[in-house]
Amino acid sequence: MVSKDLPDDGHAVVAKGKSPSGKKAAPRDDEIHGPSPNAATNLAIADIALRGGAALVRHTIERAVLGKKYGPRKAAKVIKGRSLKESLLHGALARVALRSVPGAIVVGGVLVAKTLYDRSKAREARRKGEATLNEMGGKGES
Repeated sequence: MVSKDLPDDGHAVVAKGKSPSGKKAAPRDDEIHGPSPNAATNLAIADIALRGGAALVRHTIERAVLGKKYGPRKAAKVIKGRSLKESLLHGALARVALRSVPGAIVVGGVLVAKTLYDRSKAREARRKGEATLNEMGGKGES
């Protein structure tokens, strides 16, 4: 016997967005939220938006860090002049650091050690760094 309150599918009839207890109903499993009815398309859109946003933030921070000493034009040239090998290495190190606590400890430790080493060899490191950035800036002009 079917109650008068229940439709054929067995669910209670209530106001839209409300559960029988009066609380907001949980979304149904077959409802898709996003610009597309296809969940895979929505995931791709979200992924592209997040990666694009992260790239913009990364470039802004890189320019800000380099721009303090070199000015915005030279900073942009240096960033543009980076090699593919350097970009891939930096991306791989960031992924290792983000995926696990031990990875973050290792990568962070290496960066701290490199910073301390560079500070101990400040004059020579400054000269080498200037030469490298000038070379990268020359590559970024073309």
